Order: sequence, then structure tokens, then C-alpha cells
Amino acid sequence: MNTDSTDLAQIRCIQINLQHSKSATNNLMKVTNTEETDIIFAQEPYVYQNRPVGFGRRYRVFSAGTGKRRTAIIIRNDNIDAILLYKISDEGTVVLELTYNNLRLYAICMYFDIKDQIDNNLNKIDGILKLSKGGKVLIAADTNARSKTWHDHFTNSRGKKLEEFIAASHLHIINEYSESNTFCNTRGVSNIDLTIANTNLLKHVLDWEVSEEESLADHTYIKFKLGTGKRYNNTNVDILKHTKFYMREDKLHLFDNKLVQEMQKFDTGVRNIVGTKALDIYISNTMAKGN
Repeated sequence: MNTDSTDLAQIRCIQINLQHSKSATNNLMKVTNTEETDIIFAQEPYVYQNRPVGFGRRYRVFSAGTGKRRTAIIIRNDNIDAILLYKISDEGTVVLELTYNNLRLYAICMYFDIKDQIDNNLNKIDGILKLSKGGKVLIAADTNARSKTWHDHFTNSRGKKLEEFIAASHLHIINEYSESNTFCNTRGVSNIDLTIANTNLLKHVLDWEVSEEESLADHTYIKFKLGTGKRYNNTNVDILKHTKFYMREDKLHLFDNKLVQEMQKFDTGVRNIVGTKALDIYISNTMAKGN
């Protein structure tokens, strides 16, 4: 996307689980300095006396809680104003209110402990969404939840709960299909690291990718940009206003029946058709005839 206008700017972001590794943190610093990254969303950062360390003096490090910090948001760009919301932040969740140019958003970094019930994390997100009152929201999380919805190989019970919550909360998974996975070790690969946005922020999230760079951790770098400026604010995003539905497999036949019933209202040729496969054949034949 062309960004040569003075009215446009982009915030460069990296998301990564550092697994409390010093070497992974040092490697991250080399990458962010080279690429002039503006914001780092870090799960399981390297800590000393329960506080994230290793990021250098020019970085502003935001974390919360009195125990071992499991998340941190690190800001390199001095032009980004950030306020830590202490009341809704803790060791596993950091919530910042960010302002840069004319873009204001709630930036959240979360770690979903595999030993904890995922409902606890979903309740946290629900509280944050209510606090945001319709503002722009970005969530960078290691969810420890797997789902085909975000291009994993299968869906587990945690993934099903997260899918349903995301759909009910009108949130959007930014993750795109990639040949690389967000997590990889000797036990296997998965896509448990998610970037999530609400509808109001969706048009601002750009160039999401899983990086092929070595992170020195089992997780890979996720990179994306947040676009700000007049062009983004004026973009036609009517398509984003439509609700997206998550369909459970055991309820899919109900959707199929409803689709056929609705089509029958508009086309008399569909009246004797049963099932979406037959409907698909009918539509294909109709289009081939030019009707």
C-alpha cells in the first residue's frame, strides 16, 4: 500500500512468545532495531525479579501484577502515547490505551495458561470490550487453543470455546494462512498465537504475516502494521459491518435447510430441490445456460 502521503503513517508491530529466554530476547532486539519496530507484544518475556528485562533503555516496558510477569508490551516509538490500565491488567494481561496521530486504540497482550480454564481469559476479554465502549481494540495472544478456523490442523475443546466467543463478540481473527506455523517444536506444530481485532480496528490492521526469521524460541515472529491517517479513516468498509457467523459442524444441516428454504422464495426452480449439493448443481447449470 502506498504510504507516501504525509497524512499516512504505519505502526510496525511484532508479536512473539519469548519463553522467558534471554537469547530469544537478545535476538528480538537485533530484529526490532534493524526493522525499526514500534511496538512489541511479548508473551512469557525474559524476567528478573518478576519483571521483564533485556529490552534496553530506549524501550518503554509495560507489565502488571506482583507475581512473575507473563506478558509485556514494549514501545520503541517515543511518539506513541501509552497509558497502562492497571485495574484490568495483571501478570497474564496487559492493557494499554494507545494514541498515535489520529489513531486511538486499546492494545492488549495476553497469555492463556494451558493449565487455566480458558473461560477465565474470555471473561477478561469481555470486560475489556465493555470498558472500550465501542472503541478500537487489538488483542495479541498466545491462546494455547487450536482451531481449523485459524488454519490449525484440528480443533480442540479450547479452540471451540474461543471460536464461539469470538463470533458472539463480533471480533475478527487477523491470522491468514501461512506455510509456517506460529509454534513449532519436537512435539509438533500448531497455530496457537492469534492476532484479534474488533470491527472498528479491522481496516487499520495491515500486512499480517508469520515471519521466516529465526526467533530462537519455539514460537515464530508474527508481524503486522497498524495504519493511521485520512486514507484509512475514509476507506469504504461497508463489508466489515456485516455479521459473520461461526457454524458448528453438528448444526450445519440446519444451515443447509435454511439456505434452500430462502432460495425457494426467489426461484420456483428450487422448490423440488433437497440439500445444498443439489442446489449447487442447479445454480451451476442455470449459470451455464445464461439464465
